Amino acid sequence: MSRERIAVLTSGGDAAGMNAAIRAVVRSALERTWTIVGVERGYAGLIDGAFRELTDRDVGGIIHRGGTFLGSARCPEFETEAGRKRALEQLAAAAIDALVVIGGNGSQAGANALAVAGFPVAGIASTIDNDLRGCDISLGVDTALGIALEAIDRLKVTASSHRRAFVIETMGRECGFLALMAGIAGGAEAIVIPEAPASVDEVAAVVRAAYGRGKSHAIVVVAEGVEGGGVALADGLRQRHEELGFDLRVTTLGHVQRGGAPGPFDRILGSRCGVAVVEALARGEHGFLIGMQGAELRQTPLAEVAVGPRPLDPSPIEIARVLAR
Repeated sequence: MSRERIAVLTSGGDAAGMNAAIRAVVRSALERTWTIVGVERGYAGLIDGAFRELTDRDVGGIIHRGGTFLGSARCPEFETEAGRKRALEQLAAAAIDALVVIGGNGSQAGANALAVAGFPVAGIASTIDNDLRGCDISLGVDTALGIALEAIDRLKVTASSHRRAFVIETMGRECGFLALMAGIAGGAEAIVIPEAPASVDEVAAVVRAAYGRGKSHAIVVVAEGVEGGGVALADGLRQRHEELGFDLRVTTLGHVQRGGAPGPFDRILGSRCGVAVVEALARGEHGFLIGMQGAELRQTPLAEVAVGPRPLDPSPIEIARVLAR
């Protein structure tokens, strides 16, 4: 059954490329002469009925912008049965035939809840944490990784100039993907992630060994999901200052990793996903997440996505260990 009036929302943490996906959904729907409605502020806006029809011009000039022009918000109310009931009532009142949800684990769990209730929903994988089932790399990851790597490269210049060690904390919540990949690409001496934790003594030994080899710096990349994060690790290392050889500094990258303009990969991925999701809805398909697996876009049932975060592939951990010698 084809759709004639669909809605799109962005939910959870913003990610570079969301605007590209919105733009593609809107223009693909309009190409089919459908009406396309934007939901402002994610599930909170869905519950409040914060809808507005979108035109070609509404999404003009947004593909290069970071974040999401529709806005996003956390919405505990949507996790309740009453909140979801209110959202379904708003969709019915606005005569919406299907909903596109752009977001990560919590967002797609919400999409699955609507699908279980019988409403046609399709998801687009978008989270810088890259821990979403149904995709190898989600929207926003490439840009966030590039920003983290640029920061590491810049800090390495300062570290080398002053013969310092830097502890650099990346985002990623409970997933170490961003820290691991940024650390490998940035040539870090040590990488500490929830999936491969290391004690202060172990990290101190690595830093001390780098100093002993005559290196002018040491870079330690830490995922925010590690207990205590970068600050706790840096505090522990400072207590061993005489052993390290280097002076120590700590930098928390924080939300700067989300805020950059999307790179070409995320602009293209968002565009491809937006077009593909509308094509699938036109074929009468729903209840799935669309994401990149290998070099192709594939659908994964929302019920499979909603079981929880995807475990990190452990193979790059050994690569990081070998290359840090």
